[in-house]
Amino acid sequence: MKSDIELVEDVKAGDRRAFSELVQRHQRALLRLSLRFLREPSLAEDVVQESFIKAYEKIHLFEGRSSFKSWLFQIAVNTAKNRLRSLPHEFVNIDDVHLGIDPGAENGMVREDLRKVIRSEVDRLPERQRLALSLRIFEDLSFKEIAQIMACPYDTAKANYRHGLMRLKERLETLQGQTDWEDFETMLPVEGGRMRTEVEQ
Repeated sequence: MKSDIELVEDVKAGDRRAFSELVQRHQRALLRLSLRFLREPSLAEDVVQESFIKAYEKIHLFEGRSSFKSWLFQIAVNTAKNRLRSLPHEFVNIDDVHLGIDPGAENGMVREDLRKVIRSEVDRLPERQRLALSLRIFEDLSFKEIAQIMACPYDTAKANYRHGLMRLKERLETLQGQTDWEDFETMLPVEGGRMRTEVEQ
């Protein structure tokens, strides 16, 4: 099976089927990322489609200095932000709406329920913390890739992730009495692969 970089070269040479393969590989991850911004499936699907169109039109600009996935994610993040700016004010500020998690829920709730709480609480984080945390946890990207996608220094990307993780942990401690850090990390839902430890690059 060809790598992303090889497929990109095929696309540059005029092979449209190679781009279809890239779409198949990355559309689910791109949809997850878009949903983190928009939360409305139809809008997120529009962002995914628009992002792939932009990627195809600009693929000659891709030089392979980063992974194709991180380059594609950067396009999707910018596209999602532009879409948010065009939406009604009350939709853009959905972060201000309490998601209705019951603080009196039993401490012994099942693992899957806690994962749902984690997802909801991630969505309540400030945008840059939410993005860094989502890319790290849900997409298994390195801090170098996250920095490229967020167009910020490496240390800033890592700081946003760390601050988001600490706020998430504090919120869960308030909601669930969850104090065991090791157990907390095992609850984090990983969709793009295993979750790296913080010291990994």
